[in-house]
Amino acid sequence: MRWSECVARVRQYGQYPTHAEAERVTRTVLSALGGHVVGRERVDLAQRLPREAARVLVDQVPATRQLTASEFVDSVAARIEGTTAATARWDVSSVLSVVADAAGDELLERMLGELPPGYALLFGRAELTQAA
Repeated sequence: MRWSECVARVRQYGQYPTHAEAERVTRTVLSALGGHVVGRERVDLAQRLPREAARVLVDQVPATRQLTASEFVDSVAARIEGTTAATARWDVSSVLSVVADAAGDELLERMLGELPPGYALLFGRAELTQAA
């Protein structure tokens, strides 16, 4: 997939009116994600994304503290002027659904295993838990 295809898919998922808006949201969410996907998963994800997306992802310094899924959405909202938590959740899910498709099931499962609970829904996947 090329960068333009990645942005086009985000635009389609998120129903953004322009390519520029979809690109802005894609860059913002990928940069936020880049601080939280680390190690081998980060390298593997970067290899499966378009070069421009990979650059945005890996240029981020790893976070010193993992954010909950809700905090992650809030951090994206803080990066986009005039965005509400609900809008940011839409933006995050639009981008992370495309990332999930590019990653594939095996890598996505590894990434979710490294992230706090709640992220699966942001990637457009069900969050299954075992009964106690």
